[in-house]
Amino acid sequence: MNSLDSPVVIQNLVRHFGRKIALDQVSLTVPAGCVFGLVGENGAGKTTLIKHLLGLLKPDSGSVRLFELDPVRRPAEALGRIGFLSEDRDLPSWMRIRELLRYLQPFYRQWDSGYANELLTRFELDPEMRIKNLSRGQVAKVGLLAALAHRPELLLLDEPSSGLDPVVRRDILEAIIRTVSQEGRTVIFSSHLLDEVERVCDQVAFLHEGKVVLCSGLDEIKTRHHRLTLRFGAPQSVPPVLAGALHVSGGGLEWTAVCDGAREQLAASARQLGARIVEERTPSLDEIFVARTTKRKESKLIG
Repeated sequence: MNSLDSPVVIQNLVRHFGRKIALDQVSLTVPAGCVFGLVGENGAGKTTLIKHLLGLLKPDSGSVRLFELDPVRRPAEALGRIGFLSEDRDLPSWMRIRELLRYLQPFYRQWDSGYANELLTRFELDPEMRIKNLSRGQVAKVGLLAALAHRPELLLLDEPSSGLDPVVRRDILEAIIRTVSQEGRTVIFSSHLLDEVERVCDQVAFLHEGKVVLCSGLDEIKTRHHRLTLRFGAPQSVPPVLAGALHVSGGGLEWTAVCDGAREQLAASARQLGARIVEERTPSLDEIFVARTTKRKESKLIG
């Protein structure tokens, strides 16, 4: 599979910080033209992974390839094809917006001044404004504009809407969606806000304590998981053991389980327990993530 098929290929990536394992045998392949969601709680390894993609960190073992290039050994070639926006949005506060864009332009052969002006209008930004006088939302839009203006093949977004109000978050997400749908670009979208990920992403990888605990297409993830509410004829003193259950909560006569498995097998397992399924729905991505990471924590405690 070449860089046209998968611009990002990560194989068995390991990274330590002292005795802490930040990334533990992480392997991911990002298809071209998709929005790839990288989700996990703070400290899960999302930002560390993105720093490897940017060539800022060297793997302890394993490999990272962008367009079949090593970003550590060939940073200019790799990074020239990437747009990047982080939650820090560390832009020179003394510059005017037009000065920032003029400064950035020589670094990118594919810089498109016409597109930059189009984005200025779309984001309702005054190029004469100094960055220090902008709101947080406006600074985020300037950062996204700077990341997009050279029409990168790959857009890396590390918590791009962190700390922003809902209206600006919506505008940022819509700009990302438009970028992908209209121009076929590839996006890696890192966030702990799973409702955002669920809204824009085609594929999702769950990171937990440096490990990939699930990676698949969003539709497939939603199809294979179920949230079932079970009602028993007699109170249960301990959580029922349901085949495929990732997490069970409740008490007495009624228990709720988030499960991974075929619907028919789950129903058969419930009947064997003497329970009726009184409610069923597709769980949210947040519920699936919590169920899977809770199960891993409980398994570690038992082990």
